[in-house]
Amino acid sequence: MPVLERWVLHRLRELDVSIRRDIESYDFHGLFTALHNFCAVDLSAFYFDLRKDALYCDRATSKRRRACRTVLDQLFSCLTAWLAPICCFTAEEAWWTRGAGPEASVHLRVFPELPASWRDEALAERWNRLRDLRRVVTGAIELERAAKRIGSSLQAHPTVFAPAVYADAVDGLDLAELAITSLATLRVAPPPEGAFVLPDLPEIGVVVGAAEGEKCERCWRVLPEVGHAGEAGLCGRCAEALA
Repeated sequence: MPVLERWVLHRLRELDVSIRRDIESYDFHGLFTALHNFCAVDLSAFYFDLRKDALYCDRATSKRRRACRTVLDQLFSCLTAWLAPICCFTAEEAWWTRGAGPEASVHLRVFPELPASWRDEALAERWNRLRDLRRVVTGAIELERAAKRIGSSLQAHPTVFAPAVYADAVDGLDLAELAITSLATLRVAPPPEGAFVLPDLPEIGVVVGAAEGEKCERCWRVLPEVGHAGEAGLCGRCAEALA
């Protein structure tokens, strides 16, 4: 599986351990807080934000899209079970609507048993660095949007200056995908004067420029290849997906 999906499975395994501990100690407030933060921060603001492009635009048979759908199935299974004692009616309606299993009611289920092998602390540490990197890029882009120099983040081409440890974390990944931009460049160097930095991450700097090329009519990324991939108005990925 892609490293992003493996990270979500790691978080599920972490939550499984903490939720069972909270239930045994009758700490239902802690249980709900952990679930709420997971849904709002890890899923909505991060994982779903990154993967919606793959779900909408990748070809149906792509490994990345299939891996995402597999993880979404695991998320549904876990969240409906974990939330059933708290959001009783909502969990029941979700379970019935999807028709996910043989049980007549979500309240007849037991919590799913998640493999211990899903837990990967080294991968979690890598994603902590990647999320820090993304946070700085997002902050820089928001300033450009507020100044009306760009509209969507897909119109941006950020250049990121960071120590080698962040370059190692990005290795093998698409920084533009992580930042939700059309293009992105990473340089192992100190931030130049005038670069955007956050007070708690002074070693990372971002300079935002405009992405060059034309806007793909399907995925909305601005790329030089648009219109030259065998299909007018499309990038190479979208042309392949529609072929």
